[in-house]
Amino acid sequence: MSETARPHDFGRVDPDGTVYVTTAEGERSVGQVPDVEPAEALEFYVRRFRSLETEVDLLATRVGSGAVNPDEARRTINTLRTSIAEANAVGDLAALATKLDALEPTLAAANEQKKAEKAAANARTKDAKEGMVAEAEKLAAGNDWRGGVNRFRALLEEWKALPRIDRTTDDELWHRFSSARTTYTRRRKAQFAQQNEARSGAQQVKQQIIEEARGLASSTDWGPTSGAFRDLMARWKAAGPAPRQVEDQLWTEFRAIQDTFFNARTAAQSEQDAEFAENLTAKLALLDEAEKQILPVNDLARARAQFRDFLASFNEHGKVPRDAIRSVDDRVRTIERAVKDAEDAEWKRTDPEARQRAQDTVDMFTAQIEKLEKQAAEAEKSGNQKKLREARNSIAACQSWLEQAKATLAEFSA
Repeated sequence: MSETARPHDFGRVDPDGTVYVTTAEGERSVGQVPDVEPAEALEFYVRRFRSLETEVDLLATRVGSGAVNPDEARRTINTLRTSIAEANAVGDLAALATKLDALEPTLAAANEQKKAEKAAANARTKDAKEGMVAEAEKLAAGNDWRGGVNRFRALLEEWKALPRIDRTTDDELWHRFSSARTTYTRRRKAQFAQQNEARSGAQQVKQQIIEEARGLASSTDWGPTSGAFRDLMARWKAAGPAPRQVEDQLWTEFRAIQDTFFNARTAAQSEQDAEFAENLTAKLALLDEAEKQILPVNDLARARAQFRDFLASFNEHGKVPRDAIRSVDDRVRTIERAVKDAEDAEWKRTDPEARQRAQDTVDMFTAQIEKLEKQAAEAEKSGNQKKLREARNSIAACQSWLEQAKATLAEFSA
């Protein structure tokens, strides 16, 4: 419609009140308003045109601002085209149709943008679902039986919140996701069934251990029984956990039996420690006195008798605390060694065979020296200096050995 044309310019009224609109195809009747002025009759149909014009302008505004979906806009355009073509209205209906046509490029661009946005959204959705499938398949192959359940539940909610993509791809991804979830669920159930079986077996083992422990609780054979309880504890740990509802109860029962034995052992050891402490005090006093009387050993017979008396008194007292055993034994062995060394020295001094061997050694070296002295005299007489030196060197060596042999022989005369 040109700027100067008015809607009224596209209509006329017959004397009988029939109103016509002018179109490119010619005039057509749009209605009749009898018994009124022609201008009023025409204005009635012009108002209908303006209503249509308002709808077209509103749609153009919405399309221009992107406020309407292209598909929805096209449906509205088709409706308006029909309404304009059949409108019982007076105005430039062709201009309204042209205005609708002018929206097509904008709608085409919007449609392309929508396709691009949809493609991008589909790509993002596909990436998201592929990531979820990959994570689901990893969970299905793993052994996270507790965290995996919660993660699968969260992944499923995330999946439901995502839009569908093309049916083939979406169905394929869903099949992989669902298969992974099914695989995980089956493996998890099998694992828990195996765990339940193992826990039931562990319960039976631990109940047997408790029964064995009852038979040991009152034992006073502290060492072997302590070892037996250690073995029971090792078996308890090796058995693994029992079902949760009985594990704590079994442990409490087993622990109470152990406490019964070990508390009794502790009480007995405390009493024993007091006794051992008294023994230690008595033995230390005997050691102090024995060391004064016996060491150093000057009189072997007297030292031997004193050591026998010491041992008799010493052994009358029982065990000493473990941390004192070594030091006490070392002091006893020191006295014993001193007496033994004195005995060995006395035997060596009085042994007739050893004395004879010492005398034989002295005689041998004496004879050898005499022989060498004769050889030296002959060498000197003949002037053989070399043989003289060799004889004298041999005499000196034999003389040194002779002195040692005499000293050994002298020990038997002491």
